[in-house]
Amino acid sequence: MTRTPEGSVSRRTLLRGAAAAGVATTAAGLAATPTPALAAPAGFPTYRYVRDAFATPLRYNPTGEFIFPCVRGVYDKISGYLGRYYLYYAPHDAPGGICLAYANRLEGPYTEYANNPIIDRHLPTTTVSHVSSPHVVWDAPTRQFYLYFHGENYTTRVARSTDGIHFTNETPILSTNLVPNTTETSYARVFEHAVAGKGNRYVMVFMGNTTGSSSWGSRKIFWGWSPNGWSGWQFDPNPLVSPSGDGLTDISAPHLLKRNGTAYLAYHGNSGNMYLTEVGNNFDREVHLGVFHRPIASDNGRVAAPTFGTDGGVSYMLYEAGHRLDARICVARAV
Repeated sequence: MTRTPEGSVSRRTLLRGAAAAGVATTAAGLAATPTPALAAPAGFPTYRYVRDAFATPLRYNPTGEFIFPCVRGVYDKISGYLGRYYLYYAPHDAPGGICLAYANRLEGPYTEYANNPIIDRHLPTTTVSHVSSPHVVWDAPTRQFYLYFHGENYTTRVARSTDGIHFTNETPILSTNLVPNTTETSYARVFEHAVAGKGNRYVMVFMGNTTGSSSWGSRKIFWGWSPNGWSGWQFDPNPLVSPSGDGLTDISAPHLLKRNGTAYLAYHGNSGNMYLTEVGNNFDREVHLGVFHRPIASDNGRVAAPTFGTDGGVSYMLYEAGHRLDARICVARAV
């Protein structure tokens, strides 16, 4: 199918302090009343900022920034868990490092795991400049957690664990060699979702950088599929979602959502907003629906990399807030 592209105290410290107090700040540092984002399209809820994910400074913090949260309930999967919910995240810049925090409420606040990072850049088969963008799934047939992450930016890898903490068998599964005309394949998330005719149980959505390839934009969303989430991955050479449909040049970090009997991707764009596009259950549509979530003042102009969960019947979104190299992890609740 052919788709139509449619000092002193640092500024970061000031913003975090205001956010922790439940107050948004303006660019001038004045207090302002937080306002909710606009209602999301397709009947999705509005999410409103609750808190920063971490209430205290983190021990492992090599670059002063963190990105790409992924939260998973583990209380019904393993025994001896640290908390009912595990939050995975990482620094963006080198050396990176896949990190873990835990809480008994999805809303947090989260406690840092004492031995972070749980995966560093010294991998069993190679050493890379950094590892980042963790995404974890629970594979029920094997009763294992699969952790997807990138390092370098052009290689996505998967590792496995029985406890969600100690991961082994790091294996490359995606690289630019497998998606023509890309210079980067990263920021992948994997979901259990069958697509007609593919014989798959899992799909992967990820960012492919196609700089200079077309007027549609540079960073687009691509996808792949696998029968088991570990091996047999195949990848569509064509973009699933292009940024031009949102009037943008770059989009990234998609998350699969299901509602109204169909499938959508929520992702962030270079404008600083999150957007929503319907891709259909068979990933054969590209219907751009507009802004999904907008930053408030304490988000410092950018919201990105959403991950979602439900606790006690309440829906939450954890997300990355702030400039790309100065971001923190925040929690928002559906209102």
